[in-house]
Amino acid sequence: MIIRKVLQPFYTTWVLLTFLVSLLLAFPFFLIISLGNSIAARRTLYYIIKYWSKCWLFIIGMPVKVNGQMPGKDIRYVIISNHISYIDSITIFPAIPSYFRALGKKEMSAIPIFGFLYKQLVVMVDRSSAYSRAKSMRLMWRVLKHESNIIVFPEGTFNEGNTLLKDFYDGAFRLAINAQTDILPVVLIDTLNRWHYSAWWKIWPGPNRVLFLPAEPVKGLTLDDLPILKQKVYHRMESELKKYRQLK
Repeated sequence: MIIRKVLQPFYTTWVLLTFLVSLLLAFPFFLIISLGNSIAARRTLYYIIKYWSKCWLFIIGMPVKVNGQMPGKDIRYVIISNHISYIDSITIFPAIPSYFRALGKKEMSAIPIFGFLYKQLVVMVDRSSAYSRAKSMRLMWRVLKHESNIIVFPEGTFNEGNTLLKDFYDGAFRLAINAQTDILPVVLIDTLNRWHYSAWWKIWPGPNRVLFLPAEPVKGLTLDDLPILKQKVYHRMESELKKYRQLK
């Protein structure tokens, strides 16, 4: 579209400018709160980011719309989501109603300013290190038991292939079985169209639909059941993505 090509650089500039300015303005508050280095401090940071992201996404024309049954606020889950866009990690904050921590790649913590905040809320993992993977699994188990929900992108990175989903890693399902905590599948429907992974400047406004699927119970399952559990959740999420792509 000619109109989009003309307006694209102006809109992209607006998105990046509002993001950087708001992040810089909020950074002193993030710094002060994070000095507490406690569950209460992390929870406070989470709620600030939650309402900031909701407002920012609205300002840039990407309001989040939740479909499906919202999860109970008093129930812990291992939340899993597809991963297709730069905007995924922001969209999940206004969508998920209760406090969570995420599993994230260690290299993201090196980004100036953003990396500082990232380290406060994320359980970091270096996927190339067996020690780091084992340590992150232990930390996530403790978070589930004593602090909050955990969210994992089981594809590990952007899905840049021709399939609706990449193959899932075992980690989220191993965690759910070990902690006997149900899995809550979440499908991000529109983020690929909001900010395409192929280029940092391919940003365009529109709705951000987030679909909650019914939780997948794991009570009584053992690690022997992991492959079947993983495939079951994969096919459920894939089926929903197919429906929305066909309706488009």
